[in-house]
Amino acid sequence: MKGESDEAPDAPDAPETDGDAEGGARAESDDDRDDQDEPGAETADAAGSGDALARATDVDRGATGDDEKAGDGKAAKASDVEESTGPKATAEPADDKAAETKADEPAVAKPVGAKATDTKPGDTNPGGPAGGKPVGSSDAPRVPKTRTETSAGEPAAEVAATPTAETAPEAAAEDSEPTGDKRGVDQPTTAFKALAPKRVDQPTTALKLPPREPERKSDPETPAERTSTFVPLRSDDIRPAPKAGEAAGASASPVGPTVTPDITAKPGAPKTSATPAAGLVEAERTRQQPMPPKPPLDLLAELTNTPPPRQTPVRTVFRRVKIWTPLVLLLVVVFAIAQAVRPLPEPALVLSADPTYTFGGEKLDMPWPAEGQGAVEVEGVGTIGSYGTEKSAPIASVAKIMTAYVILQGHPITGKQDGEEIVVDETAGEEANRPDESTAPIKEGQKYTQRQMLQLLMIPSGNNVARLLARWDAKTVDAFVGKMNAAAKDLGMTKSVYTDPSGLEATTRSTPADQLKLAKAVTRNDVFREIVNMPQADIPGIGKTIYNNNVILLEDGVNGIKTGSSTPAGGNLVWTADTVIDGKNRRIIGAVMGADLDGTLDAKLQRAIQNSLKLIKAAQKGVESATVVKKGQVVGYVDNGLGGRTPVVSTKDLKAVGWGGLEVDLKMTDGGTTPAQAAEAGTVVGEVTVGTGTGKVSAPVALRSEMTEPAFGDKLTRIT
Repeated sequence: MKGESDEAPDAPDAPETDGDAEGGARAESDDDRDDQDEPGAETADAAGSGDALARATDVDRGATGDDEKAGDGKAAKASDVEESTGPKATAEPADDKAAETKADEPAVAKPVGAKATDTKPGDTNPGGPAGGKPVGSSDAPRVPKTRTETSAGEPAAEVAATPTAETAPEAAAEDSEPTGDKRGVDQPTTAFKALAPKRVDQPTTALKLPPREPERKSDPETPAERTSTFVPLRSDDIRPAPKAGEAAGASASPVGPTVTPDITAKPGAPKTSATPAAGLVEAERTRQQPMPPKPPLDLLAELTNTPPPRQTPVRTVFRRVKIWTPLVLLLVVVFAIAQAVRPLPEPALVLSADPTYTFGGEKLDMPWPAEGQGAVEVEGVGTIGSYGTEKSAPIASVAKIMTAYVILQGHPITGKQDGEEIVVDETAGEEANRPDESTAPIKEGQKYTQRQMLQLLMIPSGNNVARLLARWDAKTVDAFVGKMNAAAKDLGMTKSVYTDPSGLEATTRSTPADQLKLAKAVTRNDVFREIVNMPQADIPGIGKTIYNNNVILLEDGVNGIKTGSSTPAGGNLVWTADTVIDGKNRRIIGAVMGADLDGTLDAKLQRAIQNSLKLIKAAQKGVESATVVKKGQVVGYVDNGLGGRTPVVSTKDLKAVGWGGLEVDLKMTDGGTTPAQAAEAGTVVGEVTVGTGTGKVSAPVALRSEMTEPAFGDKLTRIT
């Protein structure tokens, strides 16, 4: 009995069957009845043992029938409770109905030394040890004990009858049973047999959780209400440590389901078993601190339960290849797409033929004068040659070429236009009578057109007309001289200086090369060319015919520009001449300056004019044409910018103007139109040219074969 009393608090460890609960309750009730019925037992000692045995047998039969009914009811109720509460539910005491039934039944005394045994489903002899009989019993039925025997067993009975929290209701029921002679007698084993409860599958609490009740506001929990140790992961979650007594009780308590005590119960109220919902709480937080993340290979090895392979140079290289290969492939794909969609470069014409051509035959031998300086060139082709030492020298009336150029730039006229009317002022009328310089016979108040004024300037070389035009254009002579020097600078006449519009002053200086630049610029105007090519002119109001001092204008192909003579300058002439080559006029331009060896001023001028004629004749004879490029000749190709080349050929013969020993430059241009990326054979894509300006000649060039767009491989491998 003492052993059972020590084990009573362990009821929550494992659920007891109804048979166990009934057997333990009956043993404790019988012991209590023995203690209460001892006075009745003393008065019954005189009765015979046979009467007592008969009476006990009758009582046992009635109790047996009632016990079986109560056992069936308890077994059914235990099954229901077991289904609703699950494995964590604690053992319930016998229901109130069974307790009331027990109170109405006659009490049967149990032997003092008898021990209540556990009854489990499937036991063949419930209620007893190995043989299914009560402890301390023999094969023959025991007789009721005497007072002495009963007193000897009281300590054990008192220990067994001590009520616990679980047996408190049963003890209260047993105390209410009527008193009588209830000394213990042997009971048949069938009195403790209970039906086996219906076995059903019980869900684990990890898979089946009861619904949570809505949280209600309550006071903060006390340390006694905490049933688990909370390890904070943050410093602000630290909870107060449990007391020493509670910690000791928690360590001594057996491992089992966590039960939350009912803190709402009032002090002194009877304790009731915890409900299933109260015994199920949230999972406790782990005591283990979070570990730093592991490398991917170690984590994979831990998941697969396989240790990572040992690192070797081969594995390292292989791993790097596996990692970098997709990245490299991705970069290659991106690079290929970018190269494919990049704008294509513009095709360009490239000259593959010899960029220079040298005319054959004997070198042109020019009759250069022995005095002064000069130069001759074919416009648009090049310079035939020059003689003398080039230096800036006075140019006399040759300066009037710049005066006419500035007037035509400021007041241009072409064709049959005459231009504005110009009134002769007093100064110009007075200067017309000067005997020491060449003048035009004009009078104050006369009106002349711009064309007529240019004729009076260039044909008789009137100095007074030059100064009149300067005042008409720029208000003052000095302002007009500034315009002359500005124009010279624009034309690249770096060795020329103008101080007056007529050239009378010796400070107006220039060179043959600079005068050739001016002559090429001013002869682009057709009115100027017409005027300087006139040997004489009749101008109304003059009263006489005016004659040109350039007497060689009557020679074939000779076109004069301007003569000039003075003591400082000597004889000078700037001229032009035409020559017909391949049915086209080619202009030859020359300048002869500084003819001043001997003779009069007029003789010096005539020598300069005659020397110029000799040079004109030689140039007209020596200048010829030659076929520089033949029709169908490959002269270059179209480069598409990605290495593709399509040849181009000349569509006709290209003839250039030159002379023996002349070297000309060959150029190829697109004519202002960029070739397309794709074109058919025969498409004109540019031209090949020789010379510049009026002497420029050209021939179209076309594709010899079809030109296609660059291939994908060319686009992929392009660098620029």
